[in-house]
Amino acid sequence: MLDIFWFNEHWIEFDVCLTQMYFIHTLCIFESAILVAMAFDRFVAICIPLHYSAILTTSIVIKLGLVGLSRAVFMVLPCALLIKRLPYYTSYIIHHTYCEHMAVVKLASANTLINRAYGISVALSVIVLDLWLIATSYVKILQAVFRLSSQNARSKALGTCAAHVCTILAFYTPGLFSFLTHRIGKNVSPSVHIILSSLYLLVPPTVNPLVYGVKTKQIRDRVLSLFSHLKITEY
Repeated sequence: MLDIFWFNEHWIEFDVCLTQMYFIHTLCIFESAILVAMAFDRFVAICIPLHYSAILTTSIVIKLGLVGLSRAVFMVLPCALLIKRLPYYTSYIIHHTYCEHMAVVKLASANTLINRAYGISVALSVIVLDLWLIATSYVKILQAVFRLSSQNARSKALGTCAAHVCTILAFYTPGLFSFLTHRIGKNVSPSVHIILSSLYLLVPPTVNPLVYGVKTKQIRDRVLSLFSHLKITEY
């Protein structure tokens, strides 16, 4: 995107485009797996805190990460291989700021039913499975929280989940809208597709530091001290 805006670089090699597409979608699926792991972490910390250190050992955390990464790597790989076999004769213009799967598939001069079906199955399986696991964790968390007798304990327990919930919303909301407009919104303007897909990549990494920065006392105090210093200097 920066190449396009800064240097007017509108061309990209086909293999480079496929590589970019592969890593973008692989990392997005891996990020979804990280959100599931974080939900499990909150579940263990709130529902069974006495066993937290015994359940979430270093080896278990590494295994969870490897499972999430392996899932992403092997789910996205067929997308690139299926696109590689397609012929491209008439159009070479991707209506996007990056090589998004459906945007590349739509340029092919052949039947793309298999590509579309596999892309939809991957997206739905990831979204449905991960959101179900996250929702299950939070149902158990809420049940445990509302069983607490102390209002202070309830507030503290819910406060530990606030940042994670904000991260989930920032990640899945633009992604869901982007997915729906590509598959269902046939009459939607291409500009809307581009904006939603770009937001899907840009919003989570922009919001995450803000969310966790606000929740972290040391960062919050440091930022406030910088602003107070600036006010004194300007005065």
